[in-house]
Amino acid sequence: MDYLISEGYPSAAQKFASEANIQPTSGVESIQERVEIREAIHAGDIQTAIERINELNPMLLDRDNALHFALLRLQLVELIRTCSARPNDDFTTAIKFAESQLATRAPTNPQFLDDLERTMTLLMYDHKNLPAEIAPLLEPQLRKDVAQSVNEALLREQGERTKAKLFDLVRLRAWSERKAREANKDLPEHLGLGLDGIHHGRGRERDGGMHSNGEGEAMVA
Repeated sequence: MDYLISEGYPSAAQKFASEANIQPTSGVESIQERVEIREAIHAGDIQTAIERINELNPMLLDRDNALHFALLRLQLVELIRTCSARPNDDFTTAIKFAESQLATRAPTNPQFLDDLERTMTLLMYDHKNLPAEIAPLLEPQLRKDVAQSVNEALLREQGERTKAKLFDLVRLRAWSERKAREANKDLPEHLGLGLDGIHHGRGRERDGGMHSNGEGEAMVA
């Protein structure tokens, strides 16, 4: 159940709760709200994501400075991406945003300052030929990382587990297998998890879940 809640499958969670005759700790609406916030971040619409976060939990970003800065920095990245696509490479909007939203926050934390400086170097290069140290800023993984941080923060605020127990069980199983092999126990060469059929047939149903990132790839919270 906690997997469906943390991973963002509202209708599946509702159906599971009904069939198991249990009361879900989170309502379907709160799950769907997290789904929509994550989808906005995956799409690069950070302003919408911030507005939705503030509607859902008005105090979260005030309390979590690191999360707020990560969102604003990602918003700056998206502005730079948009500006670089224009014929005249006019970065005025991005620069003004950095000055008004990030310049005052960055000096309060060495990591914030380093992140801002690295992000601003995007203005100096052709985005088709970026140095290896800053190229990841324009990769989808940055959106995924920030979206995961937001999801975990919202789950904590709602009193939910940030990671489903299922992942703990998988890690425990992997640890047990490793220890058994180190002790030279007689084990098959490959021990499957018995999940081979999950992504076939009905396993592909998305349920409007939080895994949609534009690449058809599952996201793990």
